Amino acid sequence: MMRKVIAEGLGAALLTACVVGSGIMAEKLAGGNAALALLANTLATMAVLGTLIGTLGPISGAHFNPVVSAIAWNRRQIDGSTLTGYVIAQLLGCCAGAMLANAMFELPLVQASTHARSGAATWLSEMVATLGLVLVAFRAGSINDAAWRVPLWIGAAYWFTASTSFANPAITIGRSLSDTFAGIRPEDAPMFIGAQLAGAIAGLFLLRLFADRKAAT
Repeated sequence: MMRKVIAEGLGAALLTACVVGSGIMAEKLAGGNAALALLANTLATMAVLGTLIGTLGPISGAHFNPVVSAIAWNRRQIDGSTLTGYVIAQLLGCCAGAMLANAMFELPLVQASTHARSGAATWLSEMVATLGLVLVAFRAGSINDAAWRVPLWIGAAYWFTASTSFANPAITIGRSLSDTFAGIRPEDAPMFIGAQLAGAIAGLFLLRLFADRKAAT
């Protein structure tokens, strides 16, 4: 159990450090070109996500996300105590990862982000991004499948959603602690998280629907 919780916390921290850190680096080097900065941020996130899933997946399942852990609990893949340990580790890990990224670029460890992310289109985007993540992750037949399917979904959703696809309540909180390219204002985080939870519920419904169809054929 301790190994699993540590793996979840470490994975969440490194994922968040990559998302925030690559955003900072991309913004520094892109010369004001937002599309180039987002592309660099996307590629770094995809690379680290696939690597972490492949590395830590055999230990903990590589959730790094309270939504994924909650769905796993609902599907009886983990028990309640594991869910609690995972969620705490993910929240602490994502906050620590944002602080680590800030430190690596000589910024204050904790900054309240001023990056506005709000509005109906943005919330709808987070629902879609999270729904897709749940469907892709839990329809993957193995950790090896998840290690390429999940990063591809997240990478695509960076570009086709208005929210740039956070799809993770823990990383949403973590990113609110960095006033940089990947940040989100603390006051915008609750609606983001609400949209993510709604997307997770819709994703769970689709998982059950497709499972029923598969069983009936």
